[in-house]
Amino acid sequence: MKILDGRELADYVKERQAKQVRALRQAWNTFPKLAIIVANDTPVIDTFVNLKQAYGADILIDVEIHKVAQSTVATLIQTLNEDDTVHGIVLQLPLTDPSETDALVGLIAPEKDVDGLGPNAQYVSATATAIDWLLAGYNVTLRDRKIAIVGAGRLVGAPLAKLWLGAGLDVTVYDDSTPDLQGPLRAADVIVTATGVPGLIRSSMIAPGKVLVDAGTASEGGVIVGDVALEVRERNDLTITPERGGVGPLTIAALFDSVMAAARKTVPAES
Repeated sequence: MKILDGRELADYVKERQAKQVRALRQAWNTFPKLAIIVANDTPVIDTFVNLKQAYGADILIDVEIHKVAQSTVATLIQTLNEDDTVHGIVLQLPLTDPSETDALVGLIAPEKDVDGLGPNAQYVSATATAIDWLLAGYNVTLRDRKIAIVGAGRLVGAPLAKLWLGAGLDVTVYDDSTPDLQGPLRAADVIVTATGVPGLIRSSMIAPGKVLVDAGTASEGGVIVGDVALEVRERNDLTITPERGGVGPLTIAALFDSVMAAARKTVPAES
């Protein structure tokens, strides 16, 4: 088994980012800042937010956490859009009322939409970027290979499909309307799953020697788990992300790359 460990790659990215942030702060008097809006305060969301805040502290990017009622999110986004000291805005998902997700994400100024979720965002989804970085970092070839993406969600599946289809890759997206996943997945060379359904991907669905990226996240008993069943991880013939530390660390790194890019755009000397 070959493990696609995002932690090691994220450490290299973090080292580079720390140097670039120091340059922004010292040479250009620009202090990158990310604002995270939390309107659904759960243990899992707290975990994700705390990881982002800690990462920002490590590279000297200010991270503000705004825990508010969902009814006040629209007003807060407008305030943050108009705040020149804030370079990136993230609305932490899922919301308490997910039916408002499109409307609220769409209010974030495109130049500050560092999660890449709005219709006019200037940045690619952080998770999609992370998966792309992860596979490239381990020299996994995507050209001329059959790629299956399981899940068409706004955080992973949809933006990743857009990214890879735009690059001319052979990508097919499967979702909960797909009657039988086993046939298509066994025919695929590279599989990315991001459904949030624990244990959805079973060993019988994966042919020998394939590449499997588990980007699914769900909570079971307060523990964050992925889409891949334990039986899959007991095999030794796959190239696969670990239970923890696969896509997640690089997703945070990619998010802060976008925050830094947004901050650079506010420096007249570099524009």
